Amino acid sequence: MTPTPLNIVIFGLSISSSWGNGHATVYRALMRALCDRGHNVLFLERDVPWYAAHRDLPHAPSGRLRLYQSVEELKSKYAWEVANADVCIVGSYVPEGCVVADWVTQTAKGITAFYDIDTPITLAKLASGDTEYISADLIPRFDLYLSFSGGPSLRLIERKYGSPRARPFYCSVDLSLYYPEAMTYQWDMGYMGTYSADRQASLEKLLFAPARHGKPARAIVAGPLYPPDLNWPANVEHVEHIAPGKHRDFYNSQRYTLNLTRADMIAAGYSPSVRLFEAAACATPIISDYWNGLETFFTPGKEILVASTSTDVISYLSEISEIQRVEIGLRARAKILAKHTSEHRVRELEGHVAELLGSRTTIDEEALVGAVA
Repeated sequence: MTPTPLNIVIFGLSISSSWGNGHATVYRALMRALCDRGHNVLFLERDVPWYAAHRDLPHAPSGRLRLYQSVEELKSKYAWEVANADVCIVGSYVPEGCVVADWVTQTAKGITAFYDIDTPITLAKLASGDTEYISADLIPRFDLYLSFSGGPSLRLIERKYGSPRARPFYCSVDLSLYYPEAMTYQWDMGYMGTYSADRQASLEKLLFAPARHGKPARAIVAGPLYPPDLNWPANVEHVEHIAPGKHRDFYNSQRYTLNLTRADMIAAGYSPSVRLFEAAACATPIISDYWNGLETFFTPGKEILVASTSTDVISYLSEISEIQRVEIGLRARAKILAKHTSEHRVRELEGHVAELLGSRTTIDEEALVGAVA
């Protein structure tokens, strides 16, 4: 069934540059799927030097992308669009996010949503009094809280912070960009991720240590901000950045890909990385650390391999046959096709909007009846 077209305004960290952030690929997949479903989308992004210097998508492939220099410019140029949008979505890590959120929730006449791509980090910030991009008093003002994390985090957002509707809104993958291709394998294992101190011990344990034992024989780490004095194993290649247009080639060129999870996300659980879904869509078998809720996305041992020690990794690379390896990747891809494409997320969003519109209609009808009585 074709949905009623919605006018949607999204305020996000970045869609124009994927340098050093995972937000851009998430927004690109979502925006393409929204437009494919017939919705009209305006993406508003703060023009900042570090993304301007590494911009790999200056023009949105679907919808409209507009850059703004300041909150003052944002308010002066886009007040009408915000006021008349059916849905306004403010993302996590938007610069001066609290100011933007306050203005949006006061200005928008339609549905408002906070889109938290960093839920565990957000909750840790709120608990410590850090209001970098959202504050506790702003959360109840949004009609909807879309969370990258499910499970207990949703109850906390509603009960402690007063959100009227906290809903899981996991990352997803654009199937037009991520799919299996027959390529020559360049690496036995690869990992994509910006340097993070709280992930480095896991990288050392699950990639560096096995590599020093020759399993994997060839490996690659892709991501910026790694310390210049880091002791890289001789058989581990490092590249600072791989543009999204090359991600599919990256995954299809490795026998296994490694997934590592930030400490806050492990603590929260139910927080899959977009890299998991991208690799799985390419049918690249995944070796991952464990976090609560992982089995709600992939079945360990069948669709994903869980490792806690270097011995686990060496065992997988040494003992799993080629047929078994391929089957693991294909089963993971089947799970993505069934539940985690960007079209799935858009349909979920449409459902939330329909629910909210229905609630508003009911309230308006009740108010009308009361006024007549």
